[in-house]
Amino acid sequence: MKSQFDKIATNENEADLIIINSCTVTDFADRDLRKYINSIRNKKIILTGCAAYTQGKEFFESGRVKAVLGHKYKEQIKDFLNFEGVKLGDFDFKKSKILHNFSKTKAFIKIQEGCDFECAYCIIPQVRGYARSMDEEVILKEIKTLAQNGISEFVLTGINMGSYGKDTSTSLSELIKKISDIRGVKRIRLGSLEPSQVNDELITLTQNGILEKHLHIALQHTSDKMLRIMKRRNRVKPTLELFEKIAQQEIALGTDFIVGHPGESEEIWHEALENFKKFPLTHIHVFRFTKREGTRSALLKNDLRGDVVKKRAKTLDEIVKKNNYNFRMKKQKLIIHVEHYKNGYYVGYDQFYNKMLITSDENIKDSWIKIDNYDVKEVNYAKI
Repeated sequence: MKSQFDKIATNENEADLIIINSCTVTDFADRDLRKYINSIRNKKIILTGCAAYTQGKEFFESGRVKAVLGHKYKEQIKDFLNFEGVKLGDFDFKKSKILHNFSKTKAFIKIQEGCDFECAYCIIPQVRGYARSMDEEVILKEIKTLAQNGISEFVLTGINMGSYGKDTSTSLSELIKKISDIRGVKRIRLGSLEPSQVNDELITLTQNGILEKHLHIALQHTSDKMLRIMKRRNRVKPTLELFEKIAQQEIALGTDFIVGHPGESEEIWHEALENFKKFPLTHIHVFRFTKREGTRSALLKNDLRGDVVKKRAKTLDEIVKKNNYNFRMKKQKLIIHVEHYKNGYYVGYDQFYNKMLITSDENIKDSWIKIDNYDVKEVNYAKI
């Protein structure tokens, strides 16, 4: 049946149908979604994405949305424009077409979906399912096509990307080798990994000139007591040994860290801070804990004040900022992929995932350049 919706509107005010691809990783995301849906009047709404599983039925039954579709149906969404109801389906969509969002020279390639880890604070396994790997042939074919059309940097992503290969005959390292051999590929960057997913083969691959010399390995905390509360699988001592081993290869190291999780007492925080200082980290994403309904952590009592949590986050940021500055002061030869131009600078990233600001009389956007003479400064990149 032909849909009554046959033209794409230039803005939502002109639209008769609005499709929302939602996130539900935090309560803030849920709050913003509810606020947005409640602000829409006289339009059909189709809700898809992760919130379809946590709030979809409620939105539909209250009449605020006309249709709720699970992840499995997102790529066929045009076939459901007239649909009304709730259709979630299963999570078996690992053979679907890879989604990529790219500039002229950079692409993000999703190689994996779902997660098996079930950390106490995380809703992801409930809304994304357990870990599944995309088919290797599909990934390689997609990258070959993109490389032939000028894409030279590929960022491999996934919900728990390091679990790639657990359900296939290949492995993440083998996949990286094959991608590295594709003509036109100049850099591969990896999304977040778990400590247990980093082996000697992967570390060695960072020296091949293609895989970025930067690994982002999620810690989430550096107190074993806190890691147990969080239902994390990593522990401090073996993970510190891993990080020290990697750092010896002149590889930049990033991590994720959650501050303010229920149970993070002063004693645990001070233990974690002393351990944290030992890690050779150059990059960090610090997250202040927010309760996520439907998770184990949401059931735990949390007495931490917001100002205390904010101060702890700032402390970690400052430690890593200093580490990063010292790392850059080694003045290694850099290979920079120039991505855009802003406020008088060409902006790109080197092989260590450090942002570089370059002045040039020539247009060097989307190019690759080598630099061995440069200044190292502490810069507020957020303003550039």
